[in-house]
Amino acid sequence: MRIAVTGPIVIDNLMTFPGRFTHQLLPAQLKHLSLSFLVDDLEVRYGGVAANVAYGLGRLGRRPLLLGAAGRDFGDYRERLEEAGVDTSLVRVSAELATARYTSTTDADRNRITSFHPGALAEDVSPGPPGWAAGVGLVFLGPAGAEVMAARAAECRRLGLPYLVDVAGRTAELGAAGAEAVLTGADCLVTNRRERGLLLEHTGWTAEEVLHRVGSWVTTLGPEGVWIDYPDEPSLAVPAAPISRLPDGAGAGGAFRAGFLAGRADGLPDDASARLGCVLAAYALESAGSQDYLFTAEAFQDRLTETYLTATEAGIG
Repeated sequence: MRIAVTGPIVIDNLMTFPGRFTHQLLPAQLKHLSLSFLVDDLEVRYGGVAANVAYGLGRLGRRPLLLGAAGRDFGDYRERLEEAGVDTSLVRVSAELATARYTSTTDADRNRITSFHPGALAEDVSPGPPGWAAGVGLVFLGPAGAEVMAARAAECRRLGLPYLVDVAGRTAELGAAGAEAVLTGADCLVTNRRERGLLLEHTGWTAEEVLHRVGSWVTTLGPEGVWIDYPDEPSLAVPAAPISRLPDGAGAGGAFRAGFLAGRADGLPDDASARLGCVLAAYALESAGSQDYLFTAEAFQDRLTETYLTATEAGIG
């Protein structure tokens, strides 16, 4: 089954300031603030929810179709994704704008100054280029503008395509009306714990009211694993896969979604799909960035079996 992945494609600029931001703030000058920092390093990493999910699916051998908008500087990024097994042929490439850019500077106290330039995301269109759905059997509907997400959801329903929704960072913009248009009829909603709370806050719905609109609701809980709720069935808990070193915090969400999608596309039950996602998330957490992990099919299967066979024997799987 071919999987289409929609949502943002982003380039991250990550910098480290060896001093402390607070030492640069002079009380007498706060009214007119102008700060300049000499940073130690610059890391350019490739990200964006859709691209991260597509990368994970590519590493699992799925050859996903990536839909979204990138900029005139997309060349190197496209090559990386294609090498990972992602079909980028239908990515809309702007002739005028740059790829969306996230810029972050972190100081010695882990304080952070960030900015985000949407760039080519302003040209993201919905539901997609003509013929995008040919051969597609499952859609990941990643965060985008409210109108774009609603149009993509409506197109999936019109075509009878099951779709999984991730509304990360968009719940305030969607509100109850937008969430109704996007979530109603979705096969699955995936959020983390914080996004779950924000969705309930910005829609005014209860969890039960959300579940009246979607087939299932997957909530990722970090090291506590995954919780899966259903409208009329008992909830499921899946433990997280252990990691071999301290995480850098990047890419786990997109990797989990990729593994979960791959399982769904193969017809696996949700708990088995979540285990795939948890193992892929562990690989992402152990790597330097959201799209830097590698593994062989044999190593992945061995890790999956070892992790969850052990967990089951211990009575926690």
